Amino acid sequence: MSEDDQDLGEVLHAVGPRLRALRKQRNATLTGLSETTGISVSTLSRLEAGQRKPTLELLLALARAYQVPLDELVGAPPTGDPRLHPKPFVRHGRTYLPLTRRPGGVRAYKMILPPERAAQPPDQRVHEGYEWLYVLSGQLRLMLGDHDVTLLPGEVAEFDTHIPHWFGNASTEPCEVLALFGPQGERFHVRARPAS
Repeated sequence: MSEDDQDLGEVLHAVGPRLRALRKQRNATLTGLSETTGISVSTLSRLEAGQRKPTLELLLALARAYQVPLDELVGAPPTGDPRLHPKPFVRHGRTYLPLTRRPGGVRAYKMILPPERAAQPPDQRVHEGYEWLYVLSGQLRLMLGDHDVTLLPGEVAEFDTHIPHWFGNASTEPCEVLALFGPQGERFHVRARPAS
């Protein structure tokens, strides 16, 4: 057996106890975890006991369920560099810069919204989740149910996404927004120290 094979074996052997400790820490049951991940109770039990070798498919499902990076499940050494190197992407003309890298859970983005084309009326939508929007620059128009408001730099809105909503740029200049998206109605808890 080569040294690399031995190292890999040690890493895989340590995954089971790490999974069991994480489940106990979260006060989760094998049955509940099975319902969340779609992995059978017996497979989860064998993984935790070290009787089954973890596959990437199983580890990805568990990382999503626990909302932790895959590196944490396998005990990868820290990289030492906490900086994110976001790769922006564009959807419907809006530029998104991911600011988090955890799978699942609350996701943060910086969004750059170009001026809206007035050709189409806003289309309010609903979906699972909870959103928090902070305007960095420009003007953001938010339609939330029957409300139609314009947010200016430094203003914040938070809402349950089961309420019909739409937001877009309200001016002729680009609008920059910090956005947090929480899954399945997960609310955000903001703590701030009083100004001295």
